[in-house]
This record gives sequence, structure tokens and C-alpha cells, in this order.
Amino acid sequence: MVALLEPLEAPVDPVDALRRIAFLLERTRAGTYRVEAFRNAVKTLRGLDDDEVRERAEAGTLQQLDGIGKSTSGVIAEAVAGELPSYLASLQEKAGGPLVDGGEDLYAALRGDCHLHSDWSDGGSPIDEMVLTGVELGHDWMVLTDHSPQLRVANGLSVERLRKQLAIVDGVNRSLDGSFTLLKGIEVDILDDGSLDQTEEMLGRLDLVTASVHSKLRMNHGPMTARMVAAVSNPRVNVLGHCTGRLVTGSRGKRPQSEFDARAVFEACAEHDTAVEINSRPERCDPPDELVTLALEIGCLFSIDSDAHAPGQLDMKAYGCERAERLGVPADRIVTTWNVDRVRDWAAGA
Repeated sequence: MVALLEPLEAPVDPVDALRRIAFLLERTRAGTYRVEAFRNAVKTLRGLDDDEVRERAEAGTLQQLDGIGKSTSGVIAEAVAGELPSYLASLQEKAGGPLVDGGEDLYAALRGDCHLHSDWSDGGSPIDEMVLTGVELGHDWMVLTDHSPQLRVANGLSVERLRKQLAIVDGVNRSLDGSFTLLKGIEVDILDDGSLDQTEEMLGRLDLVTASVHSKLRMNHGPMTARMVAAVSNPRVNVLGHCTGRLVTGSRGKRPQSEFDARAVFEACAEHDTAVEINSRPERCDPPDELVTLALEIGCLFSIDSDAHAPGQLDMKAYGCERAERLGVPADRIVTTWNVDRVRDWAAGA
């Protein structure tokens, strides 16, 4: 069951304090520069033993370390002294509550996430940090879906890099010993003709595939419809990601939705058991309400996903839950409420 993190109280480990601050900044879409200060400080502290951290905190020499600045040294020093860092206390009060009113019951019913990124593509944190945060939030499973090779701007994974990543996922799962499952996945680009931007052999090694359009978003209505119908009809595809490609707010500005025959696309999704993603990122809010309603009427499955590019963004599924609950999407039609065995069976076409 996914849930809000309980506020930290004193005494608190300095690394835990820094991680929680970064998490709270990420979930409220703070600037990357602010977040990186705390994530970099975590990396520095993890290379030191507790005695050295304490000695430096007491001597006032923390800022002599790479990756430690004025704000982060203050947090560390207060934590070492047994206090709840004042910056953390303030953030927990201002930014620790629900992100949105509504959708609480559906949010609590979530068990996983079919769309998230690590620093292997365009995410900001390593795989283990994404997993650790997912565990802390109460996820039972998540699918690692870094980008495919054509999306060079997002450092998409070549066959060789994906092969290496899959070995790391195996290692993560061995270390967790069944307490949590990291599924092997990809956010694969839907190419102009509806084919997929990864080899058939590598797609066959994955547990779940989320497919999205990232290029030529203004393609004409007819070819775009054919492109998307071909992709969601592919037996390798399990989730159709952010189907309209629109942007409604945020630092990247606004972008209109792609033009396609939504009924034809969603009917193909329903026929081939491909879930329609409710992308929870506030700047996407994709698909719009009227298309969620159409997909619901047609009989589609759904996947409420974070599309997280940082650990704190995993919590953004709250936005998708509010929309889905308000629009009447039943929990059992949402694959991210299912247990991992059911997800695996569905994704494999069992």
C-alpha cells in the first residue's frame, strides 16, 4: 500500500535528513539546482564514517568537503547534535502533506508504478535510490523504464547498455530477497511507422514495456492514428504512455496535444489488453479528462504512473489518483493496484 511518508523526528541520521529534504523538494517540483545540493551531500556523507562526520560537524569543517555547502552543512550539524534540522522541520510542515485533495482511497490502493526513470537515461538519481524511496513509500513493485536509443537527448539505452542494466536489476532483486520487486522494463519510443525503438530480442527479455511517442508529435491525424494503433497492437507493448504528448504547464512551456483518432487507438488498446497510462506529472496531465472517460467507456485498462525522473516524483501518482477517482475509474481496471504476480501474468499475456 502506497502512503505518505511519516515526518522525521529527532534524533535523525544526517543522511536521512538530507534525503528527506531532497525528496520533499522533488515532490513539489523545486529547481534542480536546489535538489542536487542535498543529493550531492548524501553522496559525500556515504563515503565517510560516522566519527569523521561528527568530528567535522563539531569543528565546523564540513564545508571543506566536496559537495557540502552552507545549507547542507547546517542540516548535517543540527542532525549530529541530535536536533531535527530546522530546514527539514520547515519543509515537512509546508510540503509534507497531500499533494492534492481527492483520490486518497485510490492512492492507498496502489501497489506499483509502470513508468519511472533513473540516471541511466534522463533521471536524476541512481537505480538504488529510486528503489529505496519506492520501498519507503510502500510500493510492492516498480518497473524501471529508462528511454530507448533513439531518444539521444535523454541518453536512451543502447542494446548493450540495456543488457547491463538488466543484470543490475537482477542484483537489486537478489538483495531485496522478495520484499520488493523491481521489474525489467523500458519506455520505448514509438517510431514513425508504429514499430518500436528496440530489438525484438531485448524486448523479449523485459517484464513490461511502456511505449510512447516522443518525436513528430504534430504528425497528421491519419498517420499518427495508424502509428499508435500499430504500437498498441504489438504483443510486446503493455502500456501506452502519455498518449497525447501535451504539456499544460511547467518550465518547458505548453504544447498542444497530438491529433489522432482516440476511439480507434483506445479500441485497439482494449482489444490487445494494452493499458492506457494516466500520466501523473502535473505538466502533462495526460490524457485529458475527456479521453480518460472515452477509454473508460471503451473498456480499457489503465496504469496510473508517476513518470518519475527523481525519487520525490514517485509521489506524483497522487495527481493521477485524484483524476481517476473523480472520473470514476474502478480500482480493479488500474494495473498499478494489482499485485506483482498478476502484473507479470498480464504483461506476459497469460
